[in-house]
Amino acid sequence: MFLPARHLVRLGAVALLVGACATPPAPYLTETFDSESPYMDWSDREPPAACELGKRALLSQGYRVDSSNPQSIRGEKFFQPKADVGMTLHITLVCLPSNLGAVLYANALQTRFEMKSAASSTGVSVAGVGSISLPWSSDKEAMVKVAEETVTDPAFYRRFFGLIDMLHGEEAKISTAMSPN
Repeated sequence: MFLPARHLVRLGAVALLVGACATPPAPYLTETFDSESPYMDWSDREPPAACELGKRALLSQGYRVDSSNPQSIRGEKFFQPKADVGMTLHITLVCLPSNLGAVLYANALQTRFEMKSAASSTGVSVAGVGSISLPWSSDKEAMVKVAEETVTDPAFYRRFFGLIDMLHGEEAKISTAMSPN
């Protein structure tokens, strides 16, 4: 049974509409720019001292830290949840002056890698004969980046800033205990 051309056109239009609905919205359309942000916290310390506590928080959790700038700290930690999946978590902490001391801005980027294999064959070029493809093949496996996204979970940032606040409190207790009466 053949469909008339007008039915094919309608089916094509429906397929286009369904395909258009399946496309996720552009990220800028969902960006809210809320004044309440999980990515920031306040400190009564000056920016370098606040970032120093952030660096200590990251180091205490096993992050590799790049601290070449005292007001901007970068931490990186590697995870392997499965044998063929790897993940990295990159955290950037920037400490800027405010009228209260410092405002801390944190941003975490999660990158996922998966083991992918690519088959390759061996070819040899022989003068006078031409190119010969030999039957030997090898599989090369490599970790390939498959996804990368900003961590948006407010609980993640609350835990991070909570650890910084806890370290600030512990440091204050030690300082008070060591000061002469």
